[in-house]
Amino acid sequence: MERVKEIVCRVDRCLACRACEIACALEHSRSHDLSRAIREEMRPLPRVRVLLIDEQGRKVRARSLALQCRHCEEPACLAACIAGGIRQEEETGRVTFDAQRCVGCWSCIMVCPFGAVVRSTGHGCALKCDLCPERDTPACVAACPVRALVLVEPEEEEAGCVEETSAYHRK
Repeated sequence: MERVKEIVCRVDRCLACRACEIACALEHSRSHDLSRAIREEMRPLPRVRVLLIDEQGRKVRARSLALQCRHCEEPACLAACIAGGIRQEEETGRVTFDAQRCVGCWSCIMVCPFGAVVRSTGHGCALKCDLCPERDTPACVAACPVRALVLVEPEEEEAGCVEETSAYHRK
């Protein structure tokens, strides 16, 4: 199986500007237009979150980290999904989510070791990064003004080719 590319956050560059969150929410809005998206009945939500962490990965205000689904080789969220709403594509390993099948049990949120699956009470389902399948480059990566978010082949990250990634952000 060809593994899906991964989004990696270079924490040494992240400014916590939240441009990635805005771009993600806008990409997942109905209108894809900022002035219209904020007026949509169901406000679009980002699938990436900026966390403020310390060197041990605890959530405090030392450094920032953009966090999204890691599309794990053996996703815990897939095993925990009682409704069959989470699937893994055989050819790429991409972990996909079907909001129509979600029953709101939040099991996927509880088992995700990275906290990358988020609860959307307004939408009544869980949300996670889908790597923007309609785009060549995910919206969050394209929007990052300092290239803190990069899209890499799994081998590049494993070989240490991406400088200063957070241990909190690895599989």
